[in-house]
Amino acid sequence: MSGVPEEPAAEPDRIFELQEEIDQLKEAVASHAVVDQAIGMVVALGRVTPDEGWAVLKEVSQHTNIKLRNVADLILIWGRSGEIPKEIRVELQEALERYGPTQIPGAPSE
Repeated sequence: MSGVPEEPAAEPDRIFELQEEIDQLKEAVASHAVVDQAIGMVVALGRVTPDEGWAVLKEVSQHTNIKLRNVADLILIWGRSGEIPKEIRVELQEALERYGPTQIPGAPSE
């Protein structure tokens, strides 16, 4: 460290870089929230554990070649509107069949 202050011309560049980083972090937080909400829906509707819900979302994403965030968005839209693209519904159903349903603790076995 030379102790020499940065060139004034470098300050706008640094401010721009920091603003970009802030925007990326905001997007990551929003994306995380969407994915968490979709996991919650999968857990509740599919009677699977949260880890299994995460695995179900990943599998649907991989099998449909749609980004996980977008799959999560589609699942949340489905929760609000009752509509979901057929390919997502089919993959979601198949993944849930592989993972669930999980036995509810304390429930009598069938």
